[in-house]
Amino acid sequence: MTTDAAMLAYAVALAWLMIMTAAMLRTNGSVALMLGNRDDLPPASPIAERADRAARNMLENLVLFIGAYLAAKSAGATSWHVVRGAQVFVGARVAYFVLYLAGVKGLRTLAWLVGVAGTALEVAGALAA
Repeated sequence: MTTDAAMLAYAVALAWLMIMTAAMLRTNGSVALMLGNRDDLPPASPIAERADRAARNMLENLVLFIGAYLAAKSAGATSWHVVRGAQVFVGARVAYFVLYLAGVKGLRTLAWLVGVAGTALEVAGALAA
């Protein structure tokens, strides 16, 4: 079984991957643009814009997830709540990113809701402990 600490690390790594993917798509992979101030970027492609929005959404949700995770751990929540909540969150966020990049609207929202459910499991664990 994957530990809750590993799942938290996966969530952070996923956020970093999403940020880097957005940067790569926004600069068309140009190292010169990535190393510069990005004052003269060409217009963003639709996929670059989606990647940027997905990365920002991940950061917003990651803050809430980490708060819920820390509350659950501090309260001594059961391993089931903590680990399952983290697994649901990370799995849903991976699906969300892929679906957002692909431009799939309805399923993307469903994946986001499943990620919220993962955070809710953490909160439930904190409140039940």
